[in-house]
Amino acid sequence: MEKDMFVGAMDEDDKLYGMLAHLGTFLGAVIPVGNIIAPLIMMSYYRDKSHFISDHAKEALNFQISLIIYYFIAGLSAFILIGFILIPIIFITAIILTIQAALKAKDGEEYKYPFTIRFIS
Repeated sequence: MEKDMFVGAMDEDDKLYGMLAHLGTFLGAVIPVGNIIAPLIMMSYYRDKSHFISDHAKEALNFQISLIIYYFIAGLSAFILIGFILIPIIFITAIILTIQAALKAKDGEEYKYPFTIRFIS
């Protein structure tokens, strides 16, 4: 896949809002379901305005929905003690991948989260 797929079709604001689509998911730490609401609003608002922002918001939203599923499975597996190991691993991995995605968006690059189920395309 070409590194600079979106270059030329965006300005610095697009890169900033693409980055905020990912970083907005950290609202979930303060506001219940903020991790879903932030990228959902950005995806809806920028759907027809910026392909770059919309794509990054969709990717962030898909990752957050996938994380909910992974946390649920890890929570269930806590009954057999594996979940107590999985939950911190998922948490740390989510933070690292979200920051990595935000930096890619800031540079105007496409980013696909690994381990993500693509519910919204």
